[in-house]
Amino acid sequence: MIVYTSLLEKIRFSGMTIFPFIFIKKSLKNKEIEILLNHEKIHLRQQLEGFIIFFYILYGISFLIQFIKLRDFYKAYRENIFEREAYTKQEDMSYFKTRPFYAWRKF
Repeated sequence: MIVYTSLLEKIRFSGMTIFPFIFIKKSLKNKEIEILLNHEKIHLRQQLEGFIIFFYILYGISFLIQFIKLRDFYKAYRENIFEREAYTKQEDMSYFKTRPFYAWRKF
C-alpha cells in the first residue's frame, strides 16, 4: 500500500517502507517516484524474505556495523547491505524478473 505524506518533507529520506506500507514524500516528481517505488519494493521483498522481524534485526545489525566502521550516519545507512541492493538495482525496472531470493546477501 502506497501512502503519500508530507511528514517525510522534514527528513532527509524521500521514502520509507514499513511492511506493508510504502511512505513517499508528496513533493516528488513522477520519474523520481518511479525509481523510488522500485527501491522501496526491493525493501518489501527483503522484508518478506526476512519474515519482517528478522529483516529489521539484520538491518539494524548491518547499520551498526557500518556506523562503527564509518562513524557517519548517512554513510552507514548507504553501506547497509539492504540499502546497497536497493540503490544498486532501483533503476532496473525488470529486476524482479531475475532477482533470486535473498539477493541482498551478495551485497
